[in-house]
Amino acid sequence: MTYGLAIGIELAKKAASAALAEARTNNWIMAVAIVDPAGLLVYFEKMDDTQNGSVAVAQAKARSAALFKRPTKAFQDTLAAGGDGLRLLRLEAAVPVEGGIPLVIDGRIAGAIGVSGGTSAQDGQCARAGVEAIEHV
Repeated sequence: MTYGLAIGIELAKKAASAALAEARTNNWIMAVAIVDPAGLLVYFEKMDDTQNGSVAVAQAKARSAALFKRPTKAFQDTLAAGGDGLRLLRLEAAVPVEGGIPLVIDGRIAGAIGVSGGTSAQDGQCARAGVEAIEHV
């Protein structure tokens, strides 16, 4: 998949809002970051009482998904498999924890979403809600 134009602020807000709505529905406290294709921050929001570490982690997950053109869960799964997968620990900016997903608009990567604050699966669920909110624009 190739890179396209960077996601605009309105779509970034829409994706973040959907991710945080999913978190609220499940009583999870999350931070969400939206980045452009270069991994630079476009939009960030966190819920009250979000743990401080999740601020940086949400941004790192989004950056990783944008720079490597894949969900961070792919790195998590590769690392869990062991063997040669352990080499990915040497990849700078590769975050091997679920919760980062590229955002695709018109068939091209426009950026990525990163969510942090819960378990890997919870972060991934909220990130997918953000992706789904802008899938058909």
